[in-house]
Amino acid sequence: MLEAMRRRAYVIGSGPNGLTAAIVLARAGLEVTVLEAQPSIGGGARSMELTLPGFVHDLCSAVHPMAAGSPVFASFPLHEHGLEWIQPPAPLAHPLDDGSAVMLERSVLATAAQLGRDGPVYTRIAGPLVEAWDQLAPQILAPIIRRLPTRSLARFGLAAMWPAAVTARSLFRTRQARALFAGLAAHSLLPLEAMASASFAWVLGLLGHVAGWPIPKGGSQQIANALASYFASLGGRIIANTPVRSLRELSDAGLILCDVTPRQLLEIAADRLPDSYCRSLEKWRYGPGVFKMDWALNGPIPWRAPECARAATVHLGGRFEEIAASERAPWENRIAERPFVLLAQPSLFDSTRAPAGKHTAWAYCHAPNGSTHDLSARIEQQIERFAPGFRSRILARSAMNTVEMHRHNANLVGGDISGGAQHLRQLFFRPTWRLYRTPADGLYLCSSSTPPGGGVHGMCGYNAALAALKAIGRSDPGLNVDRGRLESPGRAREKAPA
Repeated sequence: MLEAMRRRAYVIGSGPNGLTAAIVLARAGLEVTVLEAQPSIGGGARSMELTLPGFVHDLCSAVHPMAAGSPVFASFPLHEHGLEWIQPPAPLAHPLDDGSAVMLERSVLATAAQLGRDGPVYTRIAGPLVEAWDQLAPQILAPIIRRLPTRSLARFGLAAMWPAAVTARSLFRTRQARALFAGLAAHSLLPLEAMASASFAWVLGLLGHVAGWPIPKGGSQQIANALASYFASLGGRIIANTPVRSLRELSDAGLILCDVTPRQLLEIAADRLPDSYCRSLEKWRYGPGVFKMDWALNGPIPWRAPECARAATVHLGGRFEEIAASERAPWENRIAERPFVLLAQPSLFDSTRAPAGKHTAWAYCHAPNGSTHDLSARIEQQIERFAPGFRSRILARSAMNTVEMHRHNANLVGGDISGGAQHLRQLFFRPTWRLYRTPADGLYLCSSSTPPGGGVHGMCGYNAALAALKAIGRSDPGLNVDRGRLESPGRAREKAPA
């Protein structure tokens, strides 16, 4: 059995984590096959024409601060395999009801300058963390229980451990700072009163300064295509349109790494797992889902605050209190009257997304897991609130509730885009204390249901593949990991200007 594991591996699922795991295994000399249930690869990083011919929309993820800041992606030659990042002038815009907007800028000081008396506080916290990012990133993106104590990690932990609501009220006094922080924290899909919800705001804010919030030219599919191309160059094989219903189908398998969530692992592997482990997986809790919309537009979104046209990402939710109420509602099985909306406008910066003179837009809000409510009107009302005349520019729209999102990607259980709720317990033990390993020999989890969790960064796949290689006495010759630093020989990560 050990010899088979040293020779051959299967990866189930071709999302960014699955493809990253496959690359790491292939670089270690294994014969690796990726099996994908859908006709196209990519999982949460896929693009297609959802509205009209010639309009390219991202099926799930659209803007990628974590991909741009990922240590493992930086170590892969993805540019040589067709991936081109586009950096908008500003990472993020957050319009307010008075017609102004607060911007997350690439510069810490330029961001702080918009925050009035909160500017010095923001600079004091964010500035040193940005400076320490090269050492901090691999630590943040590693399992919490394996992080090495460093001064920068301790500084981050002191800022990150709190509920976002506590941070916003105790550190910040201006509506601009509180609103900006609330919008960043809402990416956690947690109530803003939840412990450690502030960590998501700080990570995404820091990434805006260090790596930007870029979009891939041609759509998120290009991330998956570049990973797949690099994998193929290493001798790897991908077979699409091949769902795995039981691990018994893989009779010749050595290692098996599963880019699936606990519910799916139970469906395909319960007969190989002890009852105690199965019971632990059954306790896994999924978070809120998303209701997602895409539009084909006859012109750019007519923002009242013109600064919004500088960013590919726009947060729509007004003040802190409104955003907090919106993010609390799905956990109480309610629909917010004014949902917090995350919007992307990629065609402002990428002409490949739409025919000449036309545009695309992408947006979602959070909803109770498995909800079938139609939230189209509420989302469009939120956009119209900050961009009067938006509806008059719509040529066609696509809307998917949480169930339809799940249908497009089996990992989005009930529409949950994070592979499971990212509350404190499930951040420490994701999905169990075994993390990537299972009790079955050679069987590993490598999805966003493992550390560090949701996001297009590949680190779940990377960490799982390293664990699998260690078990068979191999290592990845392409990467050096030394006390939390992850580097590729001869390929230093490009540093973004502050």
